[in-house]
Amino acid sequence: MKRSRRWAIVVLCVLLPASIIASSDVLSPKDVLMMKRVSGAVMSPNGEWIAYTVSVSREAAEKAGSAYNELYLISVKSREVRPFITGKENVSSVTWRPDGTALTFLAARGDGASSQVWMIPAGGGEAMQLTRSETPVTAYAWSPRGDKLAYLANSPRSAREKKLESSGYGFVYVEEDLKHRNLYIADVAKGAVAGTPKQLTSNITVWSSVFAPDGKSIALAASPRNHVDDSYMFQRIHLLNLETNTLKLLAKNPGKLGNYEFSPDGAHLAYAAALEQKDHAVSQSFVVSVASGEVKNLTPPKFRGHARWVDWKDATTVIVGSAEATANTISAVDISTGARTTMLSSAASGIVFEHPSFSADGKSAAFSANTSAFPGDLFLWNPGSEPVRLTNVNPWLSDRQFGNQEVITYKSRDDAEIEGILLYPVGYRKGSTYPLITIVHGGPEANYANGWMTSYSEPGQVLAGKGYAVFFPNYRSSTGYGVEFAAVGYMDPAGKEFDDIADGIEFLVKEGIADKNRIGLGGGSYGGYASAWFATYYTKMVKAVCMFVGISDLISKRGSTDIPYEELYVHSGKPLEQMWDLALKRSPLYYAHQSKTATLIMGGGADPRVHPTQSMELFRQMKMSGHPAVRLVQYPGEGHGNARQPGRIDVLYRTLDWYDWYVKDLKPLNGPMPPLDISDKYGLN
Repeated sequence: MKRSRRWAIVVLCVLLPASIIASSDVLSPKDVLMMKRVSGAVMSPNGEWIAYTVSVSREAAEKAGSAYNELYLISVKSREVRPFITGKENVSSVTWRPDGTALTFLAARGDGASSQVWMIPAGGGEAMQLTRSETPVTAYAWSPRGDKLAYLANSPRSAREKKLESSGYGFVYVEEDLKHRNLYIADVAKGAVAGTPKQLTSNITVWSSVFAPDGKSIALAASPRNHVDDSYMFQRIHLLNLETNTLKLLAKNPGKLGNYEFSPDGAHLAYAAALEQKDHAVSQSFVVSVASGEVKNLTPPKFRGHARWVDWKDATTVIVGSAEATANTISAVDISTGARTTMLSSAASGIVFEHPSFSADGKSAAFSANTSAFPGDLFLWNPGSEPVRLTNVNPWLSDRQFGNQEVITYKSRDDAEIEGILLYPVGYRKGSTYPLITIVHGGPEANYANGWMTSYSEPGQVLAGKGYAVFFPNYRSSTGYGVEFAAVGYMDPAGKEFDDIADGIEFLVKEGIADKNRIGLGGGSYGGYASAWFATYYTKMVKAVCMFVGISDLISKRGSTDIPYEELYVHSGKPLEQMWDLALKRSPLYYAHQSKTATLIMGGGADPRVHPTQSMELFRQMKMSGHPAVRLVQYPGEGHGNARQPGRIDVLYRTLDWYDWYVKDLKPLNGPMPPLDISDKYGLN
């Protein structure tokens, strides 16, 4: 077994105040549910301060809702920390006013309020509401001089529509009455609220925007409709001239679009995008001439990775952030020669980092990063030197014992090289075998980086603390290994991609790590599809699965998802009428009658991506086939993944119970199932 060990850096500077929790040795479910995480970082223009947000989970007994997001400020020189907006607040999209005098953010403050742009002086004080849009503001951008604010918001409903709804006639006209997301601009004097906004776009939906350095134009990503499928597949970059209010297409990217940024001189625009329409993820870095529209791909042919975001070092050098296998990198690329220099690598630094925020001179940057030892903290990076950790938002984690974490490599049945991440059980002894849980990522346009591996739906280190080995495969179709590797699942769902997972399990059994009689598997979305596949097609391999927001029927899924074009262009490749047989035989539902695997099915009751009927179909078919150990739990109001704490708490505890019952303890399939009511574990009074 080829292995590469990654060590977490332990540089500690300023510690945020936090109550120390008595050690319980291993990571517990309660620990997971109370962990904090630095969720974003923004460097001030002069490089002297960093604004950062901290995600704080709600407690079980609180009103149901998503995690809070608090705002802090830290001095780069003194490391002084200033709490700016804390408590039961949820701020997002934090940025600095260009002159560095104030911070702005999105928040819905007050009962029944919608998301608006707020501003707070950098020296502290009360926040001021800048925008008063009738509909929620979804994104915004400052002009270079800081005198104008551009923001996005949907067209409001008409008085007639409101009246009809209040009278009980507010019918839903599916995908016909969508309101466009418009771009607005308003003057903002120093210390004053935004003036009367002017609508800049109509008859298109704008998803994001960036001002040119001279402030005379705006690059914007737009699509024909305000629909999630358009945001996935049909965003194209346009240039809006603010003096003439004319719009022209700038980049004809054929598929998925990532971020984009103007060069410091405004002559070029760098953007991240898919190579072609059928690519299921953003994978390339491009640069386009603003004047001529000439496009150049800066990504090397056969690049073993996926470019994820772009930025600028100077007028001739693009900074590219990439996923490369289980690591990530930041590289500087000369736009003329294509020469590439690695600036930072997680394989060398030991941290898995997010997109940095740079100072105006590019000499310093800030980002959130994680390792196998912590889920997310703030780092300061001066390019050319090692990143420095500035916070420790979960100091009590040092009291916990973690399972050792390694990158492993194995061969598939057709001799392809596949990587994954293996967590050994706490207290692992070589020569002993252990129950194994395989956790499969969704997408499949995603991958596992060698960092923090634990969340409410993927409780890696909690399982390791309970004596399990935990395997996270980067099966074919994953990102991070190049376009060719990622395309293996195109028009071949549940083919080689899921065989790779089975081969990884068999490899760990042969290595003497996994007990072949105690195997479990779980995952969400496409990982939920894999869970259903192993519960049915590969049922002889696994004792139990936990399927979360997963797919069971490829035929009905295509008619019930909110991203049908994304499904067609980057996954299926053909209309349903041309692939009935393949869709049928690659559906777990087709094999449900033969299942001998304890199957826990969970999902949101309002999931638009993978409709709740996908869960119901598998549950019903298993039940009608006489399956004695299948359970379906649905979470009212939740979508594609649980955003509120009650559903997160339940998924975590229920998943652990299911694996302990059927994998670790080998309870019989035809016996009692685990307790249905587990509310005693939630910590509710």
